[in-house]
This record gives sequence, C-alpha cells and structure tokens, in this order.
Amino acid sequence: MEDRNIREEEVSWQVMGIDIFGTIVAPDDDNAHPGIVMVAGSGPTDRDWCSPILPGKNGSGRLLAEALAREGYVSLRYDKMASGPNVMENLPKFSGKLSMETHLDEVAGAALALNSCRNVARNQIFALTSSEGAIHAVNYQLGEKHPKFRGLIMTGAPGRSVGEVARSQLSEQGKNIPGADLILAKYDEAVEQFLHGIPMEFDNGIPEGVKILLRAMESPHNLPFSRELWAYSISEHASSIQVPVLVLIGKKDIQVSWKEDGKVLEEALSQNRDATFSYPENANHVLKHEEMPLENLSADYVSSHYNSGGAQIDQGAMKSIISWLKMHT
Repeated sequence: MEDRNIREEEVSWQVMGIDIFGTIVAPDDDNAHPGIVMVAGSGPTDRDWCSPILPGKNGSGRLLAEALAREGYVSLRYDKMASGPNVMENLPKFSGKLSMETHLDEVAGAALALNSCRNVARNQIFALTSSEGAIHAVNYQLGEKHPKFRGLIMTGAPGRSVGEVARSQLSEQGKNIPGADLILAKYDEAVEQFLHGIPMEFDNGIPEGVKILLRAMESPHNLPFSRELWAYSISEHASSIQVPVLVLIGKKDIQVSWKEDGKVLEEALSQNRDATFSYPENANHVLKHEEMPLENLSADYVSSHYNSGGAQIDQGAMKSIISWLKMHT
C-alpha cells in the first residue's frame, strides 16, 4: 500500500423523502481519482459494514475505504435506509415500502453524489459490493439511471438465487441434527407459501431459530423486498452486463461457496471477455483474513469474528481488488 494521507467528507441524499448519509474517503490532494461506490450486504448493515446483530465495530467497509484511498481511489459508503443511527426515526417512513427499487435508488444517489465530488474523475465510477449488495449494483447497472459504473467488483456474491443460498446454509448447519431432512422439507413448504403470498404456517417440528428467520422474511417491515430478494438470482441478469466485472469469493466464505456460486457466475458471465474471477485462499465472506480451516468454521464462530477488533482485510483479496482496478483505470 502507498503511504498517502487521506481525508473524509460527509454527504447525504434522499430516497423516499428519507435522508441517506454516507462518508467519502479520498486521498488528501487536489488530483482527480477514480471513484468507487461501496454497497453493503444484507440486513441492517451500515456504511462500515457493521450490524447490530453482529458483535464488533471493526467493519470491512471502513477498512476497505481507507486502504483504497491510500492507493489513490475515492470511495463513498453509506448507511442503508434500514441501518445506521437514524433507523428508528426512519422506520415508520419506510416500513412496508422497502423494495428492490428503493435499494436501487440508494445506489443511484450514491453514484450521483460521488460523481459530483471535486476530485473524482468523471466517468470513472466503479462499484465494490458485498454479498447482497451485488444484486443492487447489477440492477442499477442494467437500469435507466446514470452515471453508469465503469466496472463492478462483486465480493461474496451469490451466484445461485438468494433462497437457494439460504437453504444450503441451513442444510449445512443442520446436517448433524436428528430429523434434519424433515425440518428442511417443512422449511421448503413454508418458503413456497411465502413466495406465493400465502401466510406461512409454522409446524412444531421447525426449530425456533428457523422460525425466527421465516418470521423475519414475512415481517410487514421487510415486504415486498424480502419476497423479491428470495427469488432473485444474479446469474439470470449477468449475461447483460457489458462492463468489466471482478467476482471475488474467498475460500473461507461459509455464506456463499466459491465452488458452487463461483461456477454459476463463471457460466453466467462466460460471454463477458472482461470478467475476472478471484478466489483468495484465506478470505472470508467480508474479506477478513481467516487462518482456520474451512471445515472447522461454524456459523457462530464466523459471525462473532467478522467485526472483531483484531480482524484484518485479507491481503490476497486486497491485492486482487487493487490489481483489477489498476488494470481498468
């Protein structure tokens, strides 16, 4: 990494009349640099890529933004509408109105705000996404809003539908539980009802943790977005992406699979000659370095260490991102 001073600037824009707040991190100079919109993953994830449902404040979003600025890139990351310090104030305004469109509008506002930044090179805006964030960046890129991204960096992106990925996680976590096949069958039945707009019926045989997941999907606060999300598959849209793409999935990622999701995305992007794939040996889902063998990683361990104080961005992942950016800027 280059030794370069950096500066921060707060910005905001509105979606549905709600203020969206973000942070620009830039080299501390007057030169024009490429810009990067950072799009966080699922749930109430804030601009630093931290969440109230996960311990720790050492978010990958902030670490990546600072590392990118030291390499000569200007980034903008933001609190999603359902995250950050203003969420309780905003909740009555967006409850029952969240959708793919509102997430797309958040990305659009970020792209406009970054493009108007004084030291961002025009038409040199990229997206760097985490997990679900890839969906919203792809929808923005293929929609009618401008400015378009010059390229997409999709980290931890699900190649399969979100519902398929969630089911595989559930299957993996419950593989040693007696009656796991029956639980999955009941789960599948409930999800099928959900996707068809039918109120889900929870069988007594479904564990409480699974019921919590299903109730969250069906919560009026999260609709219609959660129903749209569950059926969405990036691979169905990827063939229409005509800009350079970097797909990066760490081999220590237990939320998506570099083998399964990576393969699906490689096939979906096979006609894009500017598609690059990187599978760092020791990067987890949020690009932190992880030494423990994949087979020893549990959901409890991983979630408790994502944002722990000592966790650092995996240098293999960071090198892939910087190398790709330098190739395309």
